[in-house]
Amino acid sequence: MEINGFAHLNLTVSDFEKSLPFYKKLFALLELKELIVGDGYYYCVGRRVGFGIQACAPENQGVPADQGRAGLHHFCLSMKSREDVDTLAHFVREEGLTLIREPAPNDDWFPGMYSLLFEDRDGIRIEANHIQRSAH
Repeated sequence: MEINGFAHLNLTVSDFEKSLPFYKKLFALLELKELIVGDGYYYCVGRRVGFGIQACAPENQGVPADQGRAGLHHFCLSMKSREDVDTLAHFVREEGLTLIREPAPNDDWFPGMYSLLFEDRDGIRIEANHIQRSAH
């Protein structure tokens, strides 16, 4: 059996109304198209993946993500170019979000890798990378 990638990813956010404007802009920047805009749920699709955000349970409103607890540590977007990684970094700065790691080569993880790491408003960590394929 072989995996073909991820079909979709849904994130639970602590304040849906606060998170929605950021994710609408991010998904548009990633050229994803709105598919579902509902009460407490937002979902977009692209050529090969879907992304959604949903409101958390009322008792968890305002509770940020914690990479030290069980659950999602981070996810990584595979970008087509270094310029796309840099464009995303510019967007993150414009949104006033925390860049954990500025765009930079990360050959220690994988040869030819260039990546950044940031947190959304809930502290959910998002990485974006581009891996330069070798010429041979």
